Amino acid sequence: MTDTYDYIIVGGGSAGCIVAAELARDRACHVLLLESGPPAEAHPETLVAAGYKEAFINDAVMGERFSVPQTHSAKQRVFAGTGTVMGGSGSVNGMVYTRGAREDYAEWPGGWNWDDVQEDFEAIETTLRPHRRSPTRWTEACIASAEEYGFTRKEDLNDGNMNNVIGYEWMSYEGDDRRSSYVAFIKEAGVRENLSILTGARAHRIVFTANRQARAVEYEHDGKLERASAAREIVLCAGALETPKLLMLSGVGPAEHLRELGIPVVADRPCIGVGLHDHPNVPVFYKTKKDIDCFYPQLYSFFRTNPKSDLPPSQSDTCYVYWPAPSAMRQMMQRMLPPMVVPRAFYGPRSRSMVRAMIGGAFKIGAVQRFTDHMFGIIVILGKPKSRGTLRLQTTDASKQALIDPAYYSDPEDIETMIKGVRIARAIGASSGLADWGAKELMPGSRVRSDDAIASFVRKNTITTYHFAGSCRMGVQSEDAVDTELRLRGVTGLRVADASVIPSTPVSALNAPSMLIGYRAAKLLRGETL
Repeated sequence: MTDTYDYIIVGGGSAGCIVAAELARDRACHVLLLESGPPAEAHPETLVAAGYKEAFINDAVMGERFSVPQTHSAKQRVFAGTGTVMGGSGSVNGMVYTRGAREDYAEWPGGWNWDDVQEDFEAIETTLRPHRRSPTRWTEACIASAEEYGFTRKEDLNDGNMNNVIGYEWMSYEGDDRRSSYVAFIKEAGVRENLSILTGARAHRIVFTANRQARAVEYEHDGKLERASAAREIVLCAGALETPKLLMLSGVGPAEHLRELGIPVVADRPCIGVGLHDHPNVPVFYKTKKDIDCFYPQLYSFFRTNPKSDLPPSQSDTCYVYWPAPSAMRQMMQRMLPPMVVPRAFYGPRSRSMVRAMIGGAFKIGAVQRFTDHMFGIIVILGKPKSRGTLRLQTTDASKQALIDPAYYSDPEDIETMIKGVRIARAIGASSGLADWGAKELMPGSRVRSDDAIASFVRKNTITTYHFAGSCRMGVQSEDAVDTELRLRGVTGLRVADASVIPSTPVSALNAPSMLIGYRAAKLLRGETL
């Protein structure tokens, strides 16, 4: 470790690992990668494909945050955790690797459209080597049912056409191993003397010179506050919930808000923390007469659910995930149930562990496990949300979460789309393709039929899909946070390269687009043209 590097990358997630690894290919370039979480090797479940379910309930690798009460979602505080380990959320998620639709990238600035990014996706995939999983009897039955409704079976969901299609997702695994960007781009490349990686290093602030040039990062490591300087640039890859927080702690953000907290203003940028959005989802659960023979969320479909939307006619607005309950029902309940049943005043590590232990005990009962083996869900995900929220500081303590408000359903069109989505999921579950499985709806249940009843169900049962984006929007207007070369406006020497720059989220998962942003950031830093 030295005190000065050419580049400092803050955040070792899906984007940050690629930025650091690509820059370090130049042996004359010295790179420091700071990650607040532990090394992946300390938690082996983050390195194996089947470990995703246990990683999901490991508080050491899955940071626990909550939104503010959601005004349009039954006042609930929605879980907003993300990966806090080398590899970030790419080390704890379901390993889905989806580029998105051609229409998605038409909403991004020029130079970032579908035809502009395909070679970069292909370059990433050469190293990542994603795979699709083999069909099962249940997944094939689901496809047959979706085809009855009007979905078209598709072999490759990564060719840009996601209009009313169903198929098997590409996933970041190979054999029994998970292939996160950390594994594929850093771990497999071996030790490089010019790449320094420091885990357990929480960034406190970016240090600017008098002329607003980003010069250093102050971070906490082993209980001590340290400082590292960057001779060239600093790149923020901490994610859509942490990058804007760090910028505001550093004095870059809405001036009035910063002054309220006593933070000296470096640059008044009202755009920081504005435009936050996510993919909310709700499940439609079914009970079957047969064991579900699938153990990964590998089957996805995309559909234009709301024809009244002003999106292009060929743009799917909703994603349907066919989720086998045997894959991770226990872990899902152990993660999501404790904050729902424990009063907020009493919620903490001890109460959380007690509830998790009770759930774990219940799943040791044969009848409970057999019931789960016969369950599946069709998860309705709002892929093109119109609602936009905010992220603001609640304290100057870098260890505390920000005030996270994705503002679910603040745009009425979003709840309209979700109502229609639940109806479509029900139609698929009732189709003849699943007749041999005896699919019977468990949730929301037969009493929930009217639009008002479905809307109430959606608002009360919405959870995140962990696809937070847009809090440091990329665009060509002066009020946009970053330009098309990912440079943060209002200061120099600082770029943002994570999902926070996404102006409008793709209809699909964000892991592949986040890798794309990291890969292109490295090209820009090397002086290459996009």
